[in-house]
Amino acid sequence: MPELPEVETVRRELEPWLTGRTIRIARRVEAPSGGDELVLHLGMTGILSPDPPTQHLRVELALSGPAPDRLYFRDARRFGRCLVVRAGRYAALPTLAALGPEPFDPAFTDEVFAASLARSRGPIKPLLLSQRVVAGLGNIYVDEALFEVGVHPLRPANRVTPSEAGRLRRASIAILERAIAHRGTTFSDYRTVNGEVGAYAARLSVYAHEGEPCPRCGTPIEKLVVGQRGTHVCPRCQPKPRTRRARK
Repeated sequence: MPELPEVETVRRELEPWLTGRTIRIARRVEAPSGGDELVLHLGMTGILSPDPPTQHLRVELALSGPAPDRLYFRDARRFGRCLVVRAGRYAALPTLAALGPEPFDPAFTDEVFAASLARSRGPIKPLLLSQRVVAGLGNIYVDEALFEVGVHPLRPANRVTPSEAGRLRRASIAILERAIAHRGTTFSDYRTVNGEVGAYAARLSVYAHEGEPCPRCGTPIEKLVVGQRGTHVCPRCQPKPRTRRARK
């Protein structure tokens, strides 16, 4: 699924081309409401492009101005969404309404992040994937950030210290910035608007490196399942949390 770097890459490529244009015709838009803002969710396999796809077309937008004057949204697995809403009124869109703060928001501080973690007893990785604590982090970048700070993905969130929480917040932001600079990560479906692949896969430390030596200590990277998601860890750099004994 595209995560923040991939979505941001698409946004940056679309911005200079779409700014100032008017959408004249929208075909196949799901649940249009007569509003004035278009909301697109790429889902698992969504791709935006000015080039007409040969299959899996879900939305076609006709634009004012010079050619190319079409924007196509193709989505093989149909998890993406294209909705029209009143500007800024996202309460009717459950996915957006439930999102936590953006990682680059100045209000998303070490203290805010640490407080959010402290309220949950569940494992840290599923909490980060939930999008409630912070938006934009998915499977790839959560694995990378947890490795960066040496936190095992099964560690209960409320057992992450404030100091570790601050380091994890800063590591997440740094990783996202680097991934944006390399136009995201492509393993299968993701493509930029120009049809290119993201180049950050070559710079991943643990994700998709099962059995390979840890770049920090040389221990083979392990793959496990956390919250029904494939998860990559270094068993030495990210020690598994000890199970606390129940009080008698």
